[in-house]
Amino acid sequence: MQNEGDGRPLLLLDVDGPLNPYRAAPHKRPAGYSTHRTRPTGWDKPLRVWLNHDHGADLSALPYELVWAATWKNEANEWIGPHLGLPTLPFVDWPSMTPQSDARLHWKTRALVAYAQGRPFAWVDDELGPEDRAWVQENHDAPTLLHWVDPRVGLLPEDFNTLSKWAAELGQVAA
Repeated sequence: MQNEGDGRPLLLLDVDGPLNPYRAAPHKRPAGYSTHRTRPTGWDKPLRVWLNHDHGADLSALPYELVWAATWKNEANEWIGPHLGLPTLPFVDWPSMTPQSDARLHWKTRALVAYAQGRPFAWVDDELGPEDRAWVQENHDAPTLLHWVDPRVGLLPEDFNTLSKWAAELGQVAA
């Protein structure tokens, strides 16, 4: 599903919520964001996406291997990444994007643990819950950070600080 990587932890990154604060007031674009019209596969009409162009440099500066963990899959490389100045990133090719038998467990959770293949990872999403945290803790032996982002505001400097701090602490544990 993915290679061994370069030794850095994975940053499994959702688009809608963390990068596109889709729950912000409909006609009030958040400060620092630009409006983009996209047309991913399956959309009949253009989809409005708000993106903060500074997030590309902020994400690239983090000590992680970046991976799209979004329903956008590879289309994030076409519609999102270029606006942020990101290179083409690997993406999780979901086996299914529907809820599983345990409706409280996010449909992404099992697939992300499988994708990580035992590697440390941080997962940034706006739909994380306690069930996801518990399941990952029970089913993944490597360190993890499941980081919730408010979909009304998207990623903030505090979120980048949390991600940086966790990676630094992880590096100290590994050393």
